[in-house]
Amino acid sequence: MTTSTRGTTKVPAVLVLEDGRIFRGRAYGAVGETFGEAVFSTGMTGYQETLTDPSYDRQIVVATAPQIGNTGWNDEDDESKRIWVSGYVVRDPARVPSNWRAKRSLDEELVNQGVVGISGIDTRALTRHLRERGSMRAGIFSGEAVKSDDELLALVQAQPHMKGASLYEEVATKEAYVVPAVGEKKFTVAAIDLGIKGMTPHRMAERGIEVHVLPATATADDVYAVGPDGVFFSNGPGDPATADGPVALMQAVLERRTPLFGICFGNQILGRALGFGTYKLKYGHRGINQPVQDRTTGKVEVTAHNHGFAVDAPLDKVSETPFGRAEVSHVCLNDNVVEGLQLLDQPAFSVQYHPEAAAGPHDAAYLFDRFVSLMEGQRA
Repeated sequence: MTTSTRGTTKVPAVLVLEDGRIFRGRAYGAVGETFGEAVFSTGMTGYQETLTDPSYDRQIVVATAPQIGNTGWNDEDDESKRIWVSGYVVRDPARVPSNWRAKRSLDEELVNQGVVGISGIDTRALTRHLRERGSMRAGIFSGEAVKSDDELLALVQAQPHMKGASLYEEVATKEAYVVPAVGEKKFTVAAIDLGIKGMTPHRMAERGIEVHVLPATATADDVYAVGPDGVFFSNGPGDPATADGPVALMQAVLERRTPLFGICFGNQILGRALGFGTYKLKYGHRGINQPVQDRTTGKVEVTAHNHGFAVDAPLDKVSETPFGRAEVSHVCLNDNVVEGLQLLDQPAFSVQYHPEAAAGPHDAAYLFDRFVSLMEGQRA
């Protein structure tokens, strides 16, 4: 990525997709060039949490909501220490942010962090294109980075694909740290950071859990050195087929029958640990309005998603695995994609979405309570 931070109001910009489709608009954020996988997010709110979610590493995010930036940018809602998206695509940027917590505009923050974006394009047409053709490589070019269409297309087509990309170590912490329990400490959890969002350990801390956040390269010895009552595997970016290290670690945890909870990338890691495959979705699930059914209760939840890969597990039967019987516990009602797994013979489960959902909805917050119940049961 190359960027400049000069004013962008009237600077022409171009979005080029790998299949040759081109959209022309105006620079939004930093001026320069950037590359990534073009994906769309259907959330009406929560753009700050989206942009700072490490799971969006190397992705150019298209906002389907027509106007973005109304609430500006504050210093409290970041999910990590930086913006992770490769680029940002919006239709109508808010001219003036209006929120009592706003410290600056979204445009200013994109410039500050060198994130190249584009505005003033037909995001509805772009979203329909990605739904029909699938998520694909793309580039945003503005200012001096704009060249002939053929030259820009060649640059985009030279970029690596998301399938086969190993990214979780890029975004994970390099040093372990502790998030203390709020109030009385009841449990200790070792959380494997594969791209963890800041709200996730906070949700556990609210339930009396002291969370030891460990690097993605942590070993079983590292995990059990903290004396965990449970082990958590976080969300994260890239292709789960590349995550052999986390899969081996999860299998070691399962062998010890320690209560285990995984979300998003962690769900895919559990799938692989149990012997299931994973595959890339055509355009994925991203946004805060995805309907999921908890098959253990029949309840339908509105949930927050960010995943381009999924677990390939049978929906219609209980499967035998090296760690006992397993079944699909949650399913997306839009397309029947696996959204959760649970073991029936030991305390382990996972979901493919975000129960911490800082920007909402909070329908799935009970899953942290379910994790607490597993640890209580094991202790008893």
